[in-house]
Amino acid sequence: MSSTPHDAWWKRGIIYQVYPRSFQDSNGDGIGDLNGIRNRLDYLHWLGMDALWISPIYPSPMVDFGYDVSDYCNIDARFGTLSQFDDLVKRAHELDLRVILDFVPNHTSDQHPWFVESRSSVKSAKRSWYIWRDPKPDGGPPNNWISNFGGSAWEYDAPSGQYYYHAFLKAQPDLNWRNPEVRAAMYRALRFWLDRGVDGFRVDVIWHLIKDAQFRDNPSNPAYQAGRPEIERLLQVYSADQPEVHEVIAEMRRVVDSYSDRVLIGEIYLPLNRLVTYYGKKLSEANLPFNFQLIQASWNARTLAEMIHNYEAAIPPGGWPNWVLGNHDQRRVATRIGPDQARAAGMLLLTLRGTPTMYYGDEIGMKDVAIPPGMVQDPWELNEPGLNLGRDPQRTPMQWDASANAGFSSGRPWLPLSGDYDVCNVALQRADESSILSFYRALIDARRRFNALSVGELRLIAEKGGVLAFERSTENCQLHILLNLTRHEQAFELERAAQTGELVLSTHEAPQRDLSVAPFRLRAGEGVLISLRS
Repeated sequence: MSSTPHDAWWKRGIIYQVYPRSFQDSNGDGIGDLNGIRNRLDYLHWLGMDALWISPIYPSPMVDFGYDVSDYCNIDARFGTLSQFDDLVKRAHELDLRVILDFVPNHTSDQHPWFVESRSSVKSAKRSWYIWRDPKPDGGPPNNWISNFGGSAWEYDAPSGQYYYHAFLKAQPDLNWRNPEVRAAMYRALRFWLDRGVDGFRVDVIWHLIKDAQFRDNPSNPAYQAGRPEIERLLQVYSADQPEVHEVIAEMRRVVDSYSDRVLIGEIYLPLNRLVTYYGKKLSEANLPFNFQLIQASWNARTLAEMIHNYEAAIPPGGWPNWVLGNHDQRRVATRIGPDQARAAGMLLLTLRGTPTMYYGDEIGMKDVAIPPGMVQDPWELNEPGLNLGRDPQRTPMQWDASANAGFSSGRPWLPLSGDYDVCNVALQRADESSILSFYRALIDARRRFNALSVGELRLIAEKGGVLAFERSTENCQLHILLNLTRHEQAFELERAAQTGELVLSTHEAPQRDLSVAPFRLRAGEGVLISLRS
């Protein structure tokens, strides 16, 4: 399978993640919904997005807020109806916005009809659709595998005398992807949505789909530290990232490729050398194996320069890079690195080579919200209390304006709002040319104007004194990006060609700056975009 041309929408475009419970509520029940998303599509169009990725909206008991699916071919009533989904897709396409759905193939809800039937009898026709194992001779779990949310990954079913495997909650039994009937059923689900006009899928925990055929114990992690999540106590050698998973993903890709102009994105938390294998032989697997290094890296120039270099070197020929700054599972960027660096982080995300994915609210500088103990919703936090694992703080409602409930809902929001929503909101920032939202929009506009920012080559220039500098270029355009990742002013010697260039954009208010005066001085946390003269 050959590489796709540079004009593929998912190469040039920017993806915006919407967490549907928290984006916009249209009926006053405090939970975001499809009509709410549809009503805000004009905002995404104004901002300059190319695609929205919607976290799960399928029917679900909501034990893990949609990542426990009970029907892959319908919409949960909390979010709306299939007709409303069709209306959303139609309106998005009218605005040249693509729609990407979250697909959750590793596990279902324990209330999915497939699992209900599988659990009904050891002789059930769907028994082998899930992973059932006999106990050890002492009656204990089949092996030592740990759930990602803590505790054993095996749940005993007394009526049948067997255990079933769940990589996450016990209410999320894992499907047996070694079973061809499971694969066929899941590919039918993909086609159901592709036939409705969906432009692609972000596939949840894609590296988990196949487990070790012998169910061997995972080895201990010698680097494990007390106070860390229990899942880290073992190395996940046999419970995930098995060689046979690549065959499954290649099959999934063939389904997606049977429709024109679609994209397959894989959620993969693995070391770089393993991550890039998910492009597949001859680029036959994920178009974009999600790259979370910006979320996980220390925020300093040396670390980031090394990370960028290593990533670019590891991508297979013809493979397309991608970068993610935030998502529903990780602390918000303004919390991780501080609001003073949030603009520089946005500039980095949107000027590196590859497809950027933005998380709703990061463009207005939203921060994590402290959740009172009695209002915690996240099952991970409830399963392992005291370890600060809760993901509720980064899932709070979008802050649209200064009205009651930040314009998110006329009812009580499902999670509490930030106390700063009266000053940190879309309406206020749209009217303020100096706001972070206005900066994001100007940066996105620059990405449109300068072809080099979307499809140009990348050259690392330097990391010096806390400044990260790199070049994006095409045959007819050269741009230098300088980022001061410190809390102090930094001097930087521009290359000779940049000294006669034009300062296109700064993260800060940008009075006239003479680039020929050496050294160039970057204010604390400042990033600049310089266009070199041809």
